[in-house]
Amino acid sequence: MKIALAQTTTGIDPAANAHALVAAIQEAGRAGAAMLFTPEMSGLLDRDRARAATSIRTEADDAVLAAVAEAARSAGIWVHLGSLALRRDDGMLANRGFVIDARGAVRARYDKMHLFDVDLPSGERWRESASYAAGERAVAVDTPLGRMGMTICYDLRFPDLFRALSDAGARVLSVPAAFTRPTGAAHWHVLLRARAIEAGAFVVAAAQTGVHEDGRETYGHSLVVDPWGEVLLDMGAEAGVGFVELDLGLVDRVQARVPALRHRRAIGAVDVAS
Repeated sequence: MKIALAQTTTGIDPAANAHALVAAIQEAGRAGAAMLFTPEMSGLLDRDRARAATSIRTEADDAVLAAVAEAARSAGIWVHLGSLALRRDDGMLANRGFVIDARGAVRARYDKMHLFDVDLPSGERWRESASYAAGERAVAVDTPLGRMGMTICYDLRFPDLFRALSDAGARVLSVPAAFTRPTGAAHWHVLLRARAIEAGAFVVAAAQTGVHEDGRETYGHSLVVDPWGEVLLDMGAEAGVGFVELDLGLVDRVQARVPALRHRRAIGAVDVAS
């Protein structure tokens, strides 16, 4: 089955970002892809909180989500909209991903559970929790590719989430992201391959890339990794739409060859010897 990934350099204007997403959906639909995957923060990427606040809407009023849903319906293609910044009723923000079907209906929502609060050796300082509320539930959804587990960016570093999704029957794990260049160069490929191998599942990771209008730099290298850990697609640093064919039967063959999922055991307290 053919899928598509949109690798973007999202900016500070939601209307321009929506236009680019619609164009990617149309391109993917014309190419016969069953599903398009987009990165984290596909509708707005702006670290100036005051400026960003003027563009962030509730889910019901978000023009990017509405445009993507209509484009998915028109093109007859499923879309994993990696995430949008949305305003919650309590005034906090949500970093929320969506799966939209070929009729333009939202099939699933997932709020990012692990928030990126770090000080990097490069001097970059990120405090996602200053504005965003963490999600509280893992989410999987049935798609044309089979059951898909939804994660977002920093979630990649927490294998317990991926274990819960694979235990729920996920055969595809989606990791939309906006990795910084330093962390991407160090960890992106190895972590995505590890998550695929551990779960015996496909990993699809659409990423932001390049130098953005707000001054940040992201790593790119949108990846698709198969259940054996082989990289099927690496989009490098250029923005654009990439395509790859998935052999969905490979999940069963790999899980039969290495039946680690059946051998998992619950781990209780740890005995510490001195």
